[in-house]
Amino acid sequence: MRVGMFLDTAFPPDSRVENEAISLIKAGHQVHLFSLDYEGRQSKEIVNGIQVHRYKADKLTYKLSALAYTFPFFHIRIKKLIRQFIEGIQPDVIHIHDMVIAKAVMDVNKGLPVVLDLHENRPEIMRHYKHVNEGLGKWLISTNKWNAVQDRLIKRSDRLILVTEEAKKVVTESGLKRPDQITVVPNTILPEVYLNYKIDNSIIERFKDTYNLVYLGDTSLRRGTDTAIKAIALLKDKIPNVKLILVGDSSVDDQLMSLTKELEVDNHVSFEGWQDVSLFSSYVEASDVCLSPLKRNPHHDTTFANKLFQYMAMGKPVVVSDSTTQANVVNSENCGFVFEAENERQLADQIIKLYEDSELSKQLGANGAAAVKERWNWDITSKDLINLYSNLKLTI
Repeated sequence: MRVGMFLDTAFPPDSRVENEAISLIKAGHQVHLFSLDYEGRQSKEIVNGIQVHRYKADKLTYKLSALAYTFPFFHIRIKKLIRQFIEGIQPDVIHIHDMVIAKAVMDVNKGLPVVLDLHENRPEIMRHYKHVNEGLGKWLISTNKWNAVQDRLIKRSDRLILVTEEAKKVVTESGLKRPDQITVVPNTILPEVYLNYKIDNSIIERFKDTYNLVYLGDTSLRRGTDTAIKAIALLKDKIPNVKLILVGDSSVDDQLMSLTKELEVDNHVSFEGWQDVSLFSSYVEASDVCLSPLKRNPHHDTTFANKLFQYMAMGKPVVVSDSTTQANVVNSENCGFVFEAENERQLADQIIKLYEDSELSKQLGANGAAAVKERWNWDITSKDLINLYSNLKLTI
C-alpha cells in the first residue's frame, strides 16, 4: 500500500512520525511524507526509507498556522501544494499527523481513506501556550473553537490513531468514534536506538558526588518544574548533596532560576539547557531518581511523556505526579512512586523513601526496565499500527 503522510512542520526531526513510517515500511508499505519547510527549502530526500517531499513555505504561512482555525488563510495557501503531492504520488491512503494541516488535506482529498493521527489533544495544550494567552493571540485564538474543529475532524476521518487508552475513552464516550475505529499507538522508545547511545563519561563525572534527580524535556511550568524546585528546598537539609538536574529549556527558565535563588537552592539545581537526544541516556545514567512532575490537565491526563519510558528503560526508579496516564503505568508496573500534582511536600517525601532504601530503589528500577523490555517499547506498541493498515482496505 502506498501511504501519503502529511506533516505541517519540517522533517526530520519527529520521532513519532519517523517510527510510524519505518514500521509501515518494514511491513511492506511505501511511505511518502509531505512536509512543510519554513526555511524555504524545496527538496526530495529518502530518510531511513521514507520518501520525504519537502514543500517550501514562507514565514507568513508559518504565522498563519497558529491561526489555522481562526481564519482560512493557512489552509488556502497550502491546498495547492497538497493537491500537487497527492496527484504526484497517487497514494492508496491518507495519513495525517495532528490537526493543524488536517482540514486542508481533507478538503483536497477525493475519496481516499483517511487516517487521522492525533499526537496530542492540541486544543487543551494550547490553553497553556504563551502566544495564546498574551497579546493579539488572546483575542484571535479560541481554544474552544479549536476543540470544536478537532471534533469535526475526528468525525470526518475513517480511522483515528491516539496515544493512550485514556484518550480513546474520552473520544468514545463523546460519541465521536466507535472503539473499533480507534487504534492506540503509545509514544514509546526504540530500545535498540536509545540504549545504544554512547554514555558521555564527562556527565557522569560531573555529578558523581551528588544524589541526582533528573528531569528531561520542556521545562515550562505546566511540566511541574517549579514543583520540583520547591521540593529541593524541602530536601536540602535531609539530603545535603541533593541535586536537581533539568535537561531542557523553555521561555520560563528565568522564572525558574529566580525561584531557585528565592528558595536559596541555586547550588542544588543545575540548568543544563536543551541537549541533543543522544545525551539523554547519559543524564539518566547519572541519576539516582528520575522525575515527571506534570501538572494535571486534560492533555497531560490523556497522553504520555516519552521521558517516562526513557527513564524506565535504563532501570531508574521514577517519581511522577498523579497525572492519569503516567500514574497508571507507574502503579501497574511497580517502577516508582506517585505524588499529588503540585504537592512539593509529597514529592519530597517520595524521594526520601528512595534515598533511604537503596534496595527498594534498585528493585523499582529493575521493574521498569523489565516492563519496557516486555511491553513499553516501539516493537510491541507499533503492532496495532501494522494491524490497522493490514485491515484498512477490508474494513472501510
